[in-house]
Amino acid sequence: MILTLYSKPGCHLCEELRSLLDDLQPEHGFAIEEVDITGDAELFARYRYEIPVLLKDGKEAARGRIPAAALLRVLSIGSTSP
Repeated sequence: MILTLYSKPGCHLCEELRSLLDDLQPEHGFAIEEVDITGDAELFARYRYEIPVLLKDGKEAARGRIPAAALLRVLSIGSTSP
């Protein structure tokens, strides 16, 4: 499973989510790809006020403040919504 995190520098919600993903990665065995939306004009226009955005295998799974319980549901097999 590949999780893509759309974030930008200085975003405290992004930093919190990345830390939580780093903590859960060893147990759940997913890959993390972090994308800085400030490097892509289209992504920035689309997500600038809605980050962090988390994609699971290329499909949006959650956005904004993502509690640990919701993240665990996203990580479970077949779940794509928080």
